[in-house]
Amino acid sequence: MNVSQNSNKPENNKVLLVVPRHWFCVAVSNTGAMFKNDAESPDSFMETLGESTIAWVDYWADDLAKEAPVIAARMGFSDALVAGLIGDSPLSYQDFDVEMGIRVPSVHVSGFDVQTHPLLMLIKRNFILTIHPLSVDRRFAHLRRYSDAILKKIHPDLVAEDKVTLLLLRLIDENNGRNFEYLRQIEELGDALNRKLIDTQTERDKLGYDIYQMKHALITYLDALWETVDVMHDLRFGDAEVITNDPGLLEKITHVEEDVNRQIGLSEHMSEVLASGLEVMQSIYNNQLQVLNNRLAMVMTYLTIIGTAVLVPNTLATILSNPAFAMEPQDRGRYIALLVVSTVLATWLAYWWVKKMGWMPKRPD
Repeated sequence: MNVSQNSNKPENNKVLLVVPRHWFCVAVSNTGAMFKNDAESPDSFMETLGESTIAWVDYWADDLAKEAPVIAARMGFSDALVAGLIGDSPLSYQDFDVEMGIRVPSVHVSGFDVQTHPLLMLIKRNFILTIHPLSVDRRFAHLRRYSDAILKKIHPDLVAEDKVTLLLLRLIDENNGRNFEYLRQIEELGDALNRKLIDTQTERDKLGYDIYQMKHALITYLDALWETVDVMHDLRFGDAEVITNDPGLLEKITHVEEDVNRQIGLSEHMSEVLASGLEVMQSIYNNQLQVLNNRLAMVMTYLTIIGTAVLVPNTLATILSNPAFAMEPQDRGRYIALLVVSTVLATWLAYWWVKKMGWMPKRPD
């Protein structure tokens, strides 16, 4: 790694900044010697690369779409190979006999924002070139450190196709492992969303958008995993010349594909759990609305009964106040008794009729 610092001595124990270099190469020569170096230019290892039996070259691109064709051409790959894997091309697997290329998704999660970026793997008989954007994450930083140990595990007596296949599987597995780590973050987001759902103080108008973001994040993540499965299937059954035909090594490709399928199963299970939680919450809200509706219906029923009970004596009082009935002060007792009896009778009749017709709502719990 390249360490940049001021020409003067650092004061107050300032922390030195570690700046990654764009190029990295690890290779095993014909004599069995190990070469490992990172640099800002591939010139320092081009000669070694030509003499190696197996090698891995990694490049961190600032702008993958612009730099990938240039970098690939510099390493001896054809323009057509790279052009079919970048941009809006739907292809993720290209086989040109003496060279081949695959594109696998590199997942990056920040909150509900799930983004996938292309990771290019260009393969020749004796080496693999990987190109991926540095701005996303330093995907192969750990692998760069232990790359020499990885190449030492590849038996020198294997044919070139077997060696490059083992290295390719290790690179794909490392990328998959980084992608799988983000599922845990998505699970934590789902758990936080469930806490919001049960919190009565949460603003309901924002929940709909949060639920959409959660589902969209899962769909984007699942799309990336399915794209990886497609690539693994093409590797397994594509019969590329630069890839092994050994059944045992091809079975390893199947194992890597099964790992991705297990992650897909976990993601789909998480989606089902989230969906079931939303259904439960919807049922709770529906029950709460039903209880509220029952209470309102009960209030309206009683108001109807009270209105009917008041209407009858009020009508009688209006009629009896007419001079035609010539009510005298001594009729006060009979007048009050008539109003009381009519009120009680009207209330009872209104209640009996409402209950008989089944219009009386059930009392809420």
